[in-house]
Amino acid sequence: MIRLPAVAGHFYPADPEELRRLVRSFLLPSPREEAIAILVPHAGYIYSGSCAGKAYSSVRLPSRIVVLCPNHTGLGEPLAMMASGSWETPLGSAPIDEELARALLREDAQLAEDEAAHRREHSLEVQLPFLQELRPGFRFVPICLGTQQHKALLCLGQALERVIRGAGEPVLIVISSDMSHYIPAKRARELDGRAIEAMEQVDPEKLEEVVRREGISMCGIAPAVAGLHAARLLGARQGRLIAYMNSGDRTGDYGEVVGYAGLVFH
Repeated sequence: MIRLPAVAGHFYPADPEELRRLVRSFLLPSPREEAIAILVPHAGYIYSGSCAGKAYSSVRLPSRIVVLCPNHTGLGEPLAMMASGSWETPLGSAPIDEELARALLREDAQLAEDEAAHRREHSLEVQLPFLQELRPGFRFVPICLGTQQHKALLCLGQALERVIRGAGEPVLIVISSDMSHYIPAKRARELDGRAIEAMEQVDPEKLEEVVRREGISMCGIAPAVAGLHAARLLGARQGRLIAYMNSGDRTGDYGEVVGYAGLVFH
């Protein structure tokens, strides 16, 4: 199955050359390190593209990638994967890693093949142009999470760890999440700092507890819990904050912002 772009021309440019120029403007010539996982934002590029670009610029991307995203639409299964086909963006076709996807389906019985959850979801789609620009020829597994059920997320993290260990080559976990939503910038930085501290410790349980206790509107908490659990099992011992910003940095309105963070886990 071919998944066509849902938010081209809205979250990012639909014109290939304009999109390529914009993505390149966000990338930095920084040293790139090996990583087990990264966390990147998923808003419109004018708001969060710079933060995402800094995070992507800091890691050496392998040819195989798993992308975990939240479900904003409410469509589809709670743990939804597309296991075959490709995704199209204005920059071309991004093929699904069918071997890796099938292995994950065997390891986690709760994962379901389901394209409905992905059909209109933006939080994974906006990652692909960065990957296409930085790692031509990559293959990926798209997983959309519409549940915050703790046990299910840990089971997915364990399945990711087993499959990645058995892959015989590096596989990067990309966690797609924005941080606090629609609160004053000062308060967002304060709350997001507490969530970031838990992620820097690669502690998914602490992250869940902080987000719940403080009421942090981090939309990608489910991908973060599953991805951090997998990263910890794969040997990650620390996360490093690459960038933090908010939508007010673009609009000038700091009274009601969305926070964005980029972290690398190794």
